[in-house]
Amino acid sequence: MKKLMIAGLLVMATPFAAQANSVGCGAGSMIFKGQSGLAPNVLAATTNGSIGNQTFGITTGTLGCNQNDTVTAQADIFIDSNMERVARDMSVGEGEALDTLATLMGIADEDKASFFQLSQANFTKIYSREDVTSSEVVASLKAVMLTDVKLAKYAV
Repeated sequence: MKKLMIAGLLVMATPFAAQANSVGCGAGSMIFKGQSGLAPNVLAATTNGSIGNQTFGITTGTLGCNQNDTVTAQADIFIDSNMERVARDMSVGEGEALDTLATLMGIADEDKASFFQLSQANFTKIYSREDVTSSEVVASLKAVMLTDVKLAKYAV
């Protein structure tokens, strides 16, 4: 039973571990600090996200969290690590990856529908070619957002 639970945690947390080279801040990052490899990253990400300590750390500036980190830097990292998922969600105007991106960009809940609609309507501008890079996607997305009165404030 214990092996099954650990395997389940690894499967659920693998998308978090695949995000660039960072699992974020929180107790997990402190416990597994300096360790590398899939298992420590998965366990750190799982710990950070499972008991709400990352939010506490950001709020209080503890647990290795920096209150002054730029939110858009996290969005850039997320896009880089999830290009296909973000593209798929943008193409249909909804989905978990697109919602996560909106959250990382600091888009308020009441503006998310506009963000989803704008990204879908401008999908071919944002993902302009098959071999587009993540930095080009970020730049194009921000350029498109700057054209929208409601979303321009999030593209700065």
